[in-house]
Amino acid sequence: MAHILVVDDSPTDRFAIRSILEAGGHEVSTASTTDEGIQLARALQPDLITMDIVFEGQRGTSGFMGVRKIKRDPDSAHIPVVIVSSKNQPTDRMWAMRQGANDYVVKPPVAERLLPAVNALLAGHGDAA
Repeated sequence: MAHILVVDDSPTDRFAIRSILEAGGHEVSTASTTDEGIQLARALQPDLITMDIVFEGQRGTSGFMGVRKIKRDPDSAHIPVVIVSSKNQPTDRMWAMRQGANDYVVKPPVAERLLPAVNALLAGHGDAA
């Protein structure tokens, strides 16, 4: 069982992602802001992080910036990050990967897309994207 940190501002999406991951046998912690997610990544040292891109009404750090901060911090750089976002443009995917994301899953979160991405990274198969 892996420990996964879910970072998303939507309670509905956090619940859906958490439910999928727990049904897949994983332990889940959550954060509702990017900055909280960055802090929890350092403190909890999860095996993997899922990160939204757009945080409505949040000042400061976007999901892109959050990934970049996590990947530049020696204490969290080793943690794989899967972007889970409603943004579905090729440029969004490309930019996420340039920031250090390991994979990209488009919302709505469904087990058939999310679990294979998460499990491939947890199994050490490198970047799944």
